[in-house]
Amino acid sequence: MSTTGIESWAVDLKDVGAIYPFQGAEVIFVIVGVVLWLGWHVLQMRAENQDYEDQISQFGDDSTIAEALDGD
Repeated sequence: MSTTGIESWAVDLKDVGAIYPFQGAEVIFVIVGVVLWLGWHVLQMRAENQDYEDQISQFGDDSTIAEALDGD
């Protein structure tokens, strides 16, 4: 069973055209990939900011940490 409609590979492939699945959907896949990539960055920033806020509430803010490190 052939899904490409090619009976024999003994032809010039430049005359056949694209032989991969989902041909013509490359732009859609790129757009989906970029949206997912940007969405991951947004979610990652939110998670890291939440972790940072949790640490600040647990250990104090920058001034109290600086005072603790000075030790004077």
